[in-house]
Amino acid sequence: MISVKNEALSSREYRGVQQIVGPLIIVDRIHNVGFNELVEIRTSGGEEKLGLVLEAGEGMAVVQVFEGTTGLSLPDTSVRFRGEALKVPVGKEMLGRVFDGVGRPVDGGPRPIADERWDVNGVPVNPTARTYPKKFIQTGISAIDGMNTLVRGQKLPVFSGAGLPHNKVTAQIVRQAKIVGEDVSFAIVFAAMGVKHDVARYFIDNFQQTGVLENVVLFLSLADAPSVERLMTPRTALTIAEYLAFRENMHVLVIMTDMTNYCEALREISTVRGEIPSRKSYPGYLYSDLASLYERAGMVEQSTGSITQVPILTMPNDDISHPVPDLTGYITEGQIVLERELAQRGIYPPIAGLPSLSRLMKDGIGPGMTREDHAHIASQLFAAYAKVKDVRALASVIGEEELTPLDNLYIKYGEAFEQQFLSQREDEERSIEQTLDLGWQVISLLPKEELQRITEEELVKYYGK
Repeated sequence: MISVKNEALSSREYRGVQQIVGPLIIVDRIHNVGFNELVEIRTSGGEEKLGLVLEAGEGMAVVQVFEGTTGLSLPDTSVRFRGEALKVPVGKEMLGRVFDGVGRPVDGGPRPIADERWDVNGVPVNPTARTYPKKFIQTGISAIDGMNTLVRGQKLPVFSGAGLPHNKVTAQIVRQAKIVGEDVSFAIVFAAMGVKHDVARYFIDNFQQTGVLENVVLFLSLADAPSVERLMTPRTALTIAEYLAFRENMHVLVIMTDMTNYCEALREISTVRGEIPSRKSYPGYLYSDLASLYERAGMVEQSTGSITQVPILTMPNDDISHPVPDLTGYITEGQIVLERELAQRGIYPPIAGLPSLSRLMKDGIGPGMTREDHAHIASQLFAAYAKVKDVRALASVIGEEELTPLDNLYIKYGEAFEQQFLSQREDEERSIEQTLDLGWQVISLLPKEELQRITEEELVKYYGK
């Protein structure tokens, strides 16, 4: 917590800094300041920049500068500590707007006029005040809705790799995500960190052309922006989401891409500060830092709104045991994994059938939410596809001509599952009924006696229909 200061201290300006190291400046001979305190920095030419206290000690502070330290000099730089944390204006007027990583408009529009400004670091939620996520969010993508269902209030990351179409999948989720069967307000907060200019333009144009931008708050921290800004982008986005969810009682889907870029920025700042590195040179507090973001999802008592998170992250060298996906998997409730082999075979979206998992799926499906057969058909699709993997491995050893007739049926099912159920066009939106019917269509390629996870009543009602 930042202590309250009188106006004399908050307006006091210090001239000259002790040291400039990358995006950091070190200031000494100052009054005692607080961690995460906002700082105004003025260059010798009069340019103003913003910074944040990263480390505070007796009469000194380490400040990270949002716009970078270019143009700063040791004797001529002026520093003023604001006596408060970084706050952003919040309001429904921010829907349909595009901002940079710290909430400044980049769409040519004016700064939003808001009655309130909220601390970007959020307010800790008492765990006992949380309510359990239980209701379904439809993305229109069969591989997610049918097999790895997204539940309102859940944290469900997407694990991707370099060159895989995670940006297309992300944009499709933004365009198609909705709550079905309820008359509720729904919004999307989109945060992009370290993305290239062409990727940022792709997202903006895509959302504008499809008409969804008016229901989206877009935060873009580009690849050429200072790494410090990249660290603030998800916090700024989550602050707006908290306002919309818990003050305006809206259901908010927060999409953050790419969390690996965020972690790279965290590692860069940690290295500049001279901290002792942990796994692959990431700071030892990477887990708790990620948790401080992911745990801002959920639902709380006395509010009808919710925050659902879909963080997107790229796995270096497709390594799912890399610290970023590894720690993310511990904090979140499942993962959607994009598979390179499927992508190379032209299947979009290339969502892997077996490594993907939604741990809260069981609580968000069934009668009154999706359909009564959802749990059983999803389980059967998983089980049959696992058998397909075994049969394909066997065929690679003994040859397909040596397979049994039943094995050949599984091969046929596997092709249908991938080409018809998993694969869909980028502009194709499927309802949950269409997804489940398609699941029954492909599973009906197998004989009834192989379907051990489905009830007799469901077989009579749906098999072969």
